Formats: sequence, C-alpha cells, structure tokens
Amino acid sequence: MKLGWRRILAWLIDWACILVWVGVTAAIGIPLYLHTDVMPSGLLARNMIGALVMVVPIIAVAASRESRGGAATPGKKAMGLQVTTQPAHSNPPRFRVTLARNLFKIGLPWLLGHSAVYALTDSGEGAGSVSVGVWILTAAAYLIPTLYVVSLFIADGRTPYDRITGTYVGLRAKALSIPTE
Repeated sequence: MKLGWRRILAWLIDWACILVWVGVTAAIGIPLYLHTDVMPSGLLARNMIGALVMVVPIIAVAASRESRGGAATPGKKAMGLQVTTQPAHSNPPRFRVTLARNLFKIGLPWLLGHSAVYALTDSGEGAGSVSVGVWILTAAAYLIPTLYVVSLFIADGRTPYDRITGTYVGLRAKALSIPTE
C-alpha cells in the first residue's frame, strides 16, 4: 500500500479516536448548555470555549504521542507509520515540533471550520445574506485539508505542515518489510 493511502487510513483511525472525545464532551456539554444559564454570550467567547474543550486537548495528545517512543498516534501506529525529524530515521521529534505540526494539521482547519459555523449560526441574517468574510472562512476550512490530502500524492508526498515543521512520516523500522508497491 502506498504511503499516502496509509496516512489517510491512519487519519481515519485517529478521527475515530477523536470522535470518542467529541462524544464525551457532548455528553457533558449539551446538558450544561440546556439546563444552566452559564453559557457565555458572544461569538468569540463561545468559539474560545469550544477550542479549549475540543481542539486543544486533541492537539496536545496527538503531539505527545508523536514526540515520544513510537512517534505515532493510534492511527499511525496501526498503519505502521511514525513521525521523524529526518527521512528513514527513527528519532521522534521534540514535543514543541509535534505541537506545531498538529496545530497546522488539526488546529488550523478545525478552528477555521468552527469559526465559520459559529459565524453562520450567530449571524441572524436571512438566507442568502452571508458576509464575504464567512464565505472566506468556510472556503479556507475546506481548502486547507483538501490541499493536505492532495499533497500526499504529489512530489515527495510531504504535507505542508510536515514541510513547515521539518518532519517526515514514514514506515516504522519494524514495518519496513511491508510491501509498499
């Protein structure tokens, strides 16, 4: 299986794990929202709380998993992949590098998407009267991950967030015997 497809399958496995966290936060957050008056007002405050509760823990856990022995999230581990600082090496990157990597990989598109959704639901405007800024946010939230996926299959298969942070994703040493076509 080609490396690009392995990375996509790894990401799908990771998203299954992320959905568990989403479920936990929803199980706690929805009853609080429906039965208390502590919901902050304002688009920015609600977006910040969403980011702190949902996105920050996911980025921190992914960065932690990629910066220690094995250098892999659950999906990467299942697909025989690891994150390194040099191609064909097994040295895991430092936490600050994997934190930046996951901020670009997960945080940027997710926060853009959250901002777009909050802006759409908070606008109170009639159908068809969405501002240009909201359209730009929405387009960016879709365009960035699309570019990430496309980058897996062109040139050397490195994503923009790997290039920015100087990281590589490759087969784990034990997984090198798996045919890659």
